[in-house]
Amino acid sequence: MASKPGTSKSAIVSDALCEYLNRRATREVDDLLKHRLDRISTQLGRIERDASVLIETLSLYVRFQLTVTAPLPEADRAGRAVGRERFRRFVDQVGRQLATGRSIGAPADGEGAI
Repeated sequence: MASKPGTSKSAIVSDALCEYLNRRATREVDDLLKHRLDRISTQLGRIERDASVLIETLSLYVRFQLTVTAPLPEADRAGRAVGRERFRRFVDQVGRQLATGRSIGAPADGEGAI
């Protein structure tokens, strides 16, 4: 390589050294990223598991509630109005909880556990 015109031994050594150091640094960065990506992957796995549990729990609760609660007769306007108001309050409460960033499952200050 040194016999080619315009090439010196020092340039060859310099290029070789740069390539070696770049490969070594790349491996170090890859190792650091690997650990971080493994940790993120583990966290995402936990989040996915927790979301599945929550969805299944909510599904079972809704199914149970719908099977044990008798529907209101069409003529019961007062009962239907109460139901709409309760649902509106429920949606408002969920919105407030999400806006504050607090966990919906955790009781708010001053509220007892279920």
